[in-house]
Amino acid sequence: MLILMPLRLPLGVRNFENLDKGLQEINRVLQPGGNLVILETAVPTNFPMKQFYGFYTQKVLPILGSLFSKDKAAYRYLSDSAAAFPFGKVFNNILLKNGFIEVKDFPQTLGVASIYCAKKPN
Repeated sequence: MLILMPLRLPLGVRNFENLDKGLQEINRVLQPGGNLVILETAVPTNFPMKQFYGFYTQKVLPILGSLFSKDKAAYRYLSDSAAAFPFGKVFNNILLKNGFIEVKDFPQTLGVASIYCAKKPN
């Protein structure tokens, strides 16, 4: 038997003006026992992916982005905001601090993104 749980999937929580307030609001509106799943960018930590990612996002991506959108700054913002966002265990601790339980992270695509799963207590 397949049991479906209610899910809310926020994307781009790194763009919240105040991360703690945003997560507290998500916790407030989430049903008791409800699951939270967040897909967010991260920065790879393993060699050589970390070095490749840094070069690509700082040098290549802004140039490619400006070819298509004429806005180099938008693609620079993407890499800067991803680099500044607390990822992995640091973000797990932020989720715990804001009232979530059963917090886990699952790095994706060699560490370029992570899926965070958490639950609101009953």
